[in-house]
Amino acid sequence: MTNRLWILLICVLTAGSAKAEVTFAREVSRILQAKCAQCHRPNDIAPFALNAFEAVLDWKDDIRRVVSERTMPPWKPVDGHGEFRGNFGLTEQERNQIIEWIDAGAPFGDEADLPEPLPDTGEWVLGEPDLVLEMPEAYTPPRGQDMYRCFVLPTDSDLNRFVSAVDILPGNRRYVHHVILYLDSSGVAEKLDADEEGPGYTCFGGPRTPVAADASLSALLGNGIGLGGWAPGTRPTPLPDGVGMHLPPKARIVMQVHYYARGGTGPDQTKVGLYFSKGKVEKRLMFIPIVPLDSLGRVSMRIPAGADNHEIKAEFLVPPLLDAHLVNIFPHMHLLGKEIKSEVVRLNGRVTPLVYIDKWDFNWQGAYSYKEQIPLPAFSRIRLSCTYDNSENNPRNPSNPLKTVTWGEGTEDEMCLVFLGLTFDRERLQ
Repeated sequence: MTNRLWILLICVLTAGSAKAEVTFAREVSRILQAKCAQCHRPNDIAPFALNAFEAVLDWKDDIRRVVSERTMPPWKPVDGHGEFRGNFGLTEQERNQIIEWIDAGAPFGDEADLPEPLPDTGEWVLGEPDLVLEMPEAYTPPRGQDMYRCFVLPTDSDLNRFVSAVDILPGNRRYVHHVILYLDSSGVAEKLDADEEGPGYTCFGGPRTPVAADASLSALLGNGIGLGGWAPGTRPTPLPDGVGMHLPPKARIVMQVHYYARGGTGPDQTKVGLYFSKGKVEKRLMFIPIVPLDSLGRVSMRIPAGADNHEIKAEFLVPPLLDAHLVNIFPHMHLLGKEIKSEVVRLNGRVTPLVYIDKWDFNWQGAYSYKEQIPLPAFSRIRLSCTYDNSENNPRNPSNPLKTVTWGEGTEDEMCLVFLGLTFDRERLQ
């Protein structure tokens, strides 16, 4: 082989093995848009925005640390236990590209490689809602205790409508623990509001409307929850085509807000944004809770003081004729939670994982929507297991001295719960 051919071969091999430099314009900006910008944008849950190169440079050392530690982005479900829409967890390639880019001095690259900027949706992640409802006046919760307060939000419509997505903007993120939206067409909620001084009315245990007036499990947790809810970290996701949450004519939305003003207090005026279904709706989304029950069918759980790996289990049998499809799932525990896992076991023994979170963080919760709806045929068993750390080694443990913890709505109580958002196969609305 001539020298010229050797040189040509070396050049080809070198060019093929050379690794293109990772730049902000070409790779990193797109990763940030896809995986970070939904929270790291002006006036949202994240403490700073990442919508400009200069801002990213200011935080690059912190970005490298949290990406390396896998604490950000805070996508909690473990891969392989459910395939979810809107997964904002980093792939290994994306994680390595961010680290490599920062280690190389964070080069900007060619401006021509920048992606189109994301549309400005304002304070709402999905853009301006079709209907915005707000507490009529601000409410300041009492300091140093849990408070459940219900606020009545009239919808003032004679139409039968369906809702595709709901977003909730806490007025004071520091003290709003979670929000659940109930529906009331009886007028009872308005009377309860009028009978109690100040904005809203006290509603520990539920909104006290007729559908939730008894002490059964379905009334306590399931019945009346027509539009879902919000907890820290929740991001709104539109429902699949053909599925909607029913909003009856003249319905009142009863917004139950759980406040936990332990270190102080301040005014809150939370807002609800509704996005109506645009196409034909054939099935209603229903919410079914799975919780641990005792032999009498009562909600029951007990976590001994000092236990650092205590497991609670629950199981639910899908009744005959109520074959369903699972659209989304909302797992929930409090401060002692370590892991939560749910799966469905069919009659033939086949097990399908629904969700698994191996590093529970109360500050990052969500309703996870499946890419493909999961069949739940009659006589399937839905299993739930929750693991807790009630020891002094848990930095989030609120109890000092340690105490046995049981089921309850207070922040210092615990829950082992998944809400299943599902449709029933036999329902055809149109």
